[in-house]
Amino acid sequence: MEIITTCNDTIRLSFLTALLRDAGLSPIVLDQHIAAVEGNIGAFPRRIAVPSEEATRARRILQECGVT
Repeated sequence: MEIITTCNDTIRLSFLTALLRDAGLSPIVLDQHIAAVEGNIGAFPRRIAVPSEEATRARRILQECGVT
């Protein structure tokens, strides 16, 4: 797994995850539990990761969409 991006904004996380899934990739959001436990104050940003073989394509998709 490779980390593609990090973010504290739940709306942005949802959008980026949907964007990658629509492209046929398999993103997962890491650190959701710790973010919920700390009360979503932003101390622990969530990370979006994809399998290593999808990382280059995922980064390119985010770059082409202007969301990196």
